[in-house]
Amino acid sequence: MIYLDNAATTLPKPDEVVKAVCDALNSCGNPSRGSYDASLNGLRCLLRARMAVADLFNSDNPLNVAFTQNATAALNIAISSLKGHVIITAAEHNSVLRPVFRRGNYTVVSLDEKGRLDASDIEKAIKSDTEAVVMCHASNLTGNVFDIFAVGEICRKHNLKFMLDAAQTAGLIPIDVKKIFLSAVCFSGHKSLYGPQGTGGILLQNGFQPQPLVVGGSGSESFSPTHPSEMPDALEAGTQNAHGIAGLLAGINYVTSLEGKAFSEADKLARMFIQEVRGLDGVTLYGDIDAKLRTPVASLNIKDFDSGDVANFLYEHYSIAVRAGAHCAPLMHKTLGTQNRGAVRFSFSHFNTQNDVLTAVDGVKEILKKGILL
Repeated sequence: MIYLDNAATTLPKPDEVVKAVCDALNSCGNPSRGSYDASLNGLRCLLRARMAVADLFNSDNPLNVAFTQNATAALNIAISSLKGHVIITAAEHNSVLRPVFRRGNYTVVSLDEKGRLDASDIEKAIKSDTEAVVMCHASNLTGNVFDIFAVGEICRKHNLKFMLDAAQTAGLIPIDVKKIFLSAVCFSGHKSLYGPQGTGGILLQNGFQPQPLVVGGSGSESFSPTHPSEMPDALEAGTQNAHGIAGLLAGINYVTSLEGKAFSEADKLARMFIQEVRGLDGVTLYGDIDAKLRTPVASLNIKDFDSGDVANFLYEHYSIAVRAGAHCAPLMHKTLGTQNRGAVRFSFSHFNTQNDVLTAVDGVKEILKKGILL
């Protein structure tokens, strides 16, 4: 199989990640629930992982890192604490859209025909009761990367909270919380941090601490009728996924050791693919494909074929795994005019090769020449 669905979850996982999970299964007990070696191993694993996440985002306080099931859970925690007006963009994933839609009182900032954001439109959307901006660092559909420094400065100027969905960029594109004004960074562990599925988290900054969505066992203040308010216990009710977090820690260490090569090599492959298909008659590419900085994603449609049929053809005839459909980004599809058939997304990692790219190009060319033959 040629795996080109890394924006959904990275595959394969590094050997270091697999080993770390297996070792933790046999060595990590319940963190913060005992003074024996297995329990302490679990606690140490979580602490090392918090330190690794803090270093990744250049934060000075590892205790402001709480682990969650995924970026979706982290975003729900952050958004649920907001009381005032919220600004989002049309690029958002449903893990931002649905929590915001459920609470109401929001404004959606539009994008241009290539899915690009003008940061000044964020400022224009501010109202007297605006409390926060919640947005993604990069679109999971187009690969467009947004200017979060500019948005952060707008939030700083107007004393707004700025909550970042970093699911598509954590591990790929540096995020420095000392340079960018952020209240919360919500991240996924199973994408470009190469951790296991079921891992993610939230890093809090600038005095922001949301109320927990879930309360219960904490291993501290057990006689209190209310959940502990100090981080990280405040956002980590119940037994933590120490085994998965051991894998996440190994994934962060692995990506860090590559010193940016995970991104640069994947970026070269994505741009190679785009260059090969962009001039083909019948291929429509989406997003700002010539931007200097973008994630290694290429989304397209071929003639008038349904995106799902294209994805099925590529897998059945070329063993190429891609993502088709709506990508949980309905407003971006409306922006691009693809809401009726979705789009086919090719997303690359440094584990892919130039031969993978050329095979994918051959698949696109065969569909253009012969059509969908299932």
